[in-house]
Amino acid sequence: MSGHAIVVGGGIGGLAAALALHRIGWQATVLERAAELGEIGAGMSQAPNALRALAALGIEEQARAAGVPTHASANMRTPDGRYLQQARTDDPTALLAFHRADLHRVLLEAVPAGWIRTDAEVTAVRQDADGVTVGFAGGELRANLVIAADGIRSTVRQQLWPDAPSPRFLGRTAWLGIAELAGLPGSITLGPGGYFLIHPVGRGRAYWAYVTTVEAPGIRYEREKAEVARRIGTWHQPIPSLIEATPEQAVIHIDIRDLDPLPTYVRGRVALLGDAAHAMSPDRGQGAGQSLEDAVVLAAALAGEPAVEAALRRYDADRRPRTQATAKGARADGRRTTSSAAYRAMTTMIRLMPAPLWRKGIAADGNATWRWRPPRLPSPATRC
Repeated sequence: MSGHAIVVGGGIGGLAAALALHRIGWQATVLERAAELGEIGAGMSQAPNALRALAALGIEEQARAAGVPTHASANMRTPDGRYLQQARTDDPTALLAFHRADLHRVLLEAVPAGWIRTDAEVTAVRQDADGVTVGFAGGELRANLVIAADGIRSTVRQQLWPDAPSPRFLGRTAWLGIAELAGLPGSITLGPGGYFLIHPVGRGRAYWAYVTTVEAPGIRYEREKAEVARRIGTWHQPIPSLIEATPEQAVIHIDIRDLDPLPTYVRGRVALLGDAAHAMSPDRGQGAGQSLEDAVVLAAALAGEPAVEAALRRYDADRRPRTQATAKGARADGRRTTSSAAYRAMTTMIRLMPAPLWRKGIAADGNATWRWRPPRLPSPATRC
């Protein structure tokens, strides 16, 4: 089966969907509401499951060239600098860290020229038995399929899933930044009520994030950089240096939300993908990775089924249990790692765990989420 799809959203999930469609012989038009294509945010890491999805998309080599190995999951520390667990210098690492813009660029360069339309905010989606019509700023398009990859506040989800609950505030907030500081291996520092994450992201830069609890969403400060420095206080180096090296205007402050489980990711010929379907907290580092998985699985279903509707049913049956379980786990992890009450028990447990057992748990196949293997997509040379 081949056809034409409209992808709503030009972020990581939307571009991955377009590239996956290209690999199975479909055509696609990506509608991005922003006037210029880009990726908002700072840094992230991708786990082995996401790296396998990138390989299935044919861009693993380019992605690995853009990313940097990070030992964040192996280097666990307390605010005074003591290690709960520490990576050895010869330890392999399962995680690859990126500036979000670098991974976005890798995907963008792989999508065929002419497939992306910017300044094209979607306003309406109408479908019938034969196809879907999408109205957007600038006109209308008709296609066999619509893939909504337009984020946690998805316009398409609001239109076609009107009873779906709004994104849920999780009682946590995060400050993010990129600093010019080279040579950091990556680490996570667990403190009472919050944690500080560091990833190297290439070209002499490091990404950092401080996640903590907050009473209500929307609380902002005139000087965000000074506020996060105040909250960190005397935490160990290089944390104060990272904050100090970050330009004030580059400090991002976000409130953390996710989506309650949807009963389906599919309505007729429309499929939700990525954050539009299963936005999750960042506490398992799986948001973008699950979007990449979605793209590969959806393309495999379209390549393997005789009709769009059957392919979307297969996609929904495959993706919904896994992504909703991952989102549930991330929500629980976030509560645990920002709980002052649980801090002492959690750090004691990590400290007492034998190092070989800890390393086994953070190996490439160390947990069920990371062990995922992508379905095989038809190669460009062999597809019909």
